[in-house]
Amino acid sequence: MEGWKRTHHLGELRIEDNEKTVTLMGWVHRRRDHGGLVFLDLRDREGITQVVFYPDLSNEAHELAHQVRSEFVVALKGIVTPRPEETANKDLATGEIEVRATDLKILSRAKTTPFQIADESEVGEDLRLRYRYLDLRRPELQDNLRVRHAATSSIRRFLDGEGFWDIETPVLTRSTPEGARDFLVPSRLSSGEFYALPQSPQLFKQLLMVSGIDRYYQIVKCFRDEDLRADRQPEFTQVDLEMSFVEQDDIIEIMERMVSTLFAEVKGSSLVTPFPRITYADAMARYGCDAPDTRFGLELADVTEGMAGSDFKVFAKVASSGGAVKGINAKTAGEKLSRKEIDDLAGFVAPFGAKGLAWIRIQPDGEWQSPIAKFLGDEARKAIVEALAPAPGDILFFVADTLSVTNFALSKLRVHLAKRLGLVDDSVWSFCWVTDFPLVEWDEEEKRYFALHHPFTSPRAEDLNLLKEDPSRVLATAYDLVLNGTEVGGGSIRIHDSEVQQKVFEMLGIEEEEAMEKFGFLLEGLSFGAPPHGGIAFGLDRLCMFLTGTSAIRDVIAFPKTQRGTCLMTDAPSKVDEKQLRELGIRLRQSAKQGGN
Repeated sequence: MEGWKRTHHLGELRIEDNEKTVTLMGWVHRRRDHGGLVFLDLRDREGITQVVFYPDLSNEAHELAHQVRSEFVVALKGIVTPRPEETANKDLATGEIEVRATDLKILSRAKTTPFQIADESEVGEDLRLRYRYLDLRRPELQDNLRVRHAATSSIRRFLDGEGFWDIETPVLTRSTPEGARDFLVPSRLSSGEFYALPQSPQLFKQLLMVSGIDRYYQIVKCFRDEDLRADRQPEFTQVDLEMSFVEQDDIIEIMERMVSTLFAEVKGSSLVTPFPRITYADAMARYGCDAPDTRFGLELADVTEGMAGSDFKVFAKVASSGGAVKGINAKTAGEKLSRKEIDDLAGFVAPFGAKGLAWIRIQPDGEWQSPIAKFLGDEARKAIVEALAPAPGDILFFVADTLSVTNFALSKLRVHLAKRLGLVDDSVWSFCWVTDFPLVEWDEEEKRYFALHHPFTSPRAEDLNLLKEDPSRVLATAYDLVLNGTEVGGGSIRIHDSEVQQKVFEMLGIEEEEAMEKFGFLLEGLSFGAPPHGGIAFGLDRLCMFLTGTSAIRDVIAFPKTQRGTCLMTDAPSKVDEKQLRELGIRLRQSAKQGGN
């Protein structure tokens, strides 16, 4: 490469660079042979530049250009010239110029790629992931990674300016299986013992507060060995932070400024702060979930009380047995949904536990058209009118079941209807904080309470006396940030008193001996004087999905796993040889060796 020093990236040159002599390097995006002339579109991460080879300008370079194929890596020298006006490409940043090549060097030849390197290429995701290094050559994915880089840079600048220190915490730690399943790592030097990969740096960042660090952050990899979804990976990235001597409002205020700065710098969007706040109880009542999409209405309304004496036995039975009957008013949907589409919605809610979906179409004359209308007496109709305010053209939808099933099914139906009726504006950023979560939830199968967030979340001070009397009524100083119906961050004020932490462990069924075994280092740390502290963690991958406009989390991660948790490129996870297992003191069960469970 002596004498070949790149002068420009391939998205830089403009008409102002006319007559400059340049040296360019990159991948051949496309080659076009027009007889006497050869055109190359040369690509790198910054863009594309058109290069033309004239036989009378350099016969040697012109001859070599005939050998070049797509995805060859080349270096060339040439002179910047304006394109003929009729061939200028206004859609390309470099579309007003071309480079007339005077010299060409092939740096690397390429086999025919298994798919075309183009954004519009329709290729199955498995093939893309198998050749991810080729997939990442696509401008769309490179733009996504560019946005991710810009996002992390913005976050770091903001937090540095607010006095946070970037501190790394251990990746090899001990297993504390209170939440999702841990990924375990066997230790060769301590045979029969295991590290765990961290689900979050929670305990370490609390101990940093005990250490007097005051403000910490980290953009950190975390790991959870759990069932996967489209928006979840076994390894993911958090923007993790903690601060001392703060209350909930302090954390929310700083984080709103951080998020506003992020969206302003990366998207050019001006967010309105403060973000709205809604309690968990209100979110469940109005939206059926704790991560509500507030870009549209279609709020849930409770009509349980008015259905107790109804002649419609399904509603009456649920209402009188402690269940819930709730409805949604799909305004003007009568003009947009056919009878078949309405009936098909029963199949939509079935996977979410609903045993059926009742509906009422309000006719232009105000009459109620519905298979259940004749079973609804005056009291039931009055309850529906007061809760849902029906008008001609509306369709009312109802689910009757346990409260959890009713909320879950209607929350999904609400979003589905909003998309079907064109109520969702994807250009809107609708943030809200959800606060006042229950501290615990009851697990009927195990007959004990589990922490709704994690066992280090502080109960509200006024609820401490309820820890023994009625844990279900205790509210937590916890808060989630929700964007367009997706939780993008969550945190809490932590327990900083070791005695209170012991009481919470006891309420969760974690006896003193078990607590000391799993969390003794934390309890001991708290006993040496811990400041009031709290923090939050944002899902960086999810934030980047919004910033790039993609609906797939894998599109904002350089080397993601599939929904099955596998890496098709490296074939991970994979088997290891017997020698490695022996060194670790591990012996696989026979069924596992044969591919069983």
